[in-house]
Amino acid sequence: MPASRHHDACVVIVVADGARPDTLGAAIDDGALPALARLRAGGGMHTVVSCFPSVTGPAYAPFLTGRLPGAAGLPGIRWLDRARRTFALRSRARSYVGPGGLRIDDDLDPAAPTLFELAPSVGALSVITRGLPRGRRVGSGARFTLRAARAHFAGDVDAWLAIDRDLARDVRARVRALRPRVVFAAFAGVDKASHALGHEAPRVRDALAIVDDAVGGLCRDAERDGRWRGMHVWVVSDHGHAPVSAHDDLAELLEGWGLRVLAHPWLARRSADVAVMVGGNAMAHLYLEPAAREREPWPAREPRWSRLVERLLERPSVELVLLPHAPD
Repeated sequence: MPASRHHDACVVIVVADGARPDTLGAAIDDGALPALARLRAGGGMHTVVSCFPSVTGPAYAPFLTGRLPGAAGLPGIRWLDRARRTFALRSRARSYVGPGGLRIDDDLDPAAPTLFELAPSVGALSVITRGLPRGRRVGSGARFTLRAARAHFAGDVDAWLAIDRDLARDVRARVRALRPRVVFAAFAGVDKASHALGHEAPRVRDALAIVDDAVGGLCRDAERDGRWRGMHVWVVSDHGHAPVSAHDDLAELLEGWGLRVLAHPWLARRSADVAVMVGGNAMAHLYLEPAAREREPWPAREPRWSRLVERLLERPSVELVLLPHAPD
């Protein structure tokens, strides 16, 4: 939408988690997403590069803090606190999968304010909630958590789409009642359907249609009560989906090569050679010599570990290895 200096300006960020730009664009062109087609016609549609790591949770940090995940204190969905700056019982390894997700707000850099801390907000299904009062959170609480856990562990795509529909309804009602300055609403259906059925599956379009309905409802409500001129609507994604033709369990692979490996969920191992912190979306952090409190640049480690890198690059499952040559 055009820029506005309206004193009641509202920013709406809708995350279609896992949506690819080509799939989204094709659905709009086919007339399946009328609300998003209207936004594209009145504003624009752009393909941008996600952050690293492009995994749900840390990849929300740029939307909510304006910082890349590592700079915001969230280097991955699983990571090792090599410097021992954070407190964790029995282990320096962090995982935001499951109950560990409650730690994400604590790990977020205090000097990186969230949008929730800067303006009255409503948030839905956001893993980052610092500054968002409980009464303004949609999709939280024990009952919702149990419902989401059942859908996740059962791999039930229809259950996730039902969750998305309920979130859309509740967000719309909360925004009408509270008129927040910031709305951040994430919808997981596209991601769940893509993981289970492939990104070209019809259920992915069904999930996109739910996002479209949510956006259309928020826009219509804003038009009715005079908030539309000051509303800025952004529909974004944290990552896409690509076909996977080869896979390795890195922890198991490295163990087979004779290395002592520290990895979730077995974190009590002493004197590990490598810590494998799987980051989702075909990415993992490998911490070499994890007992060391400082990260050495690659040239210092190369004599000891170059063969490991060579062997990894020989695997069909490995396309890219990033090595830290300097502190930045």
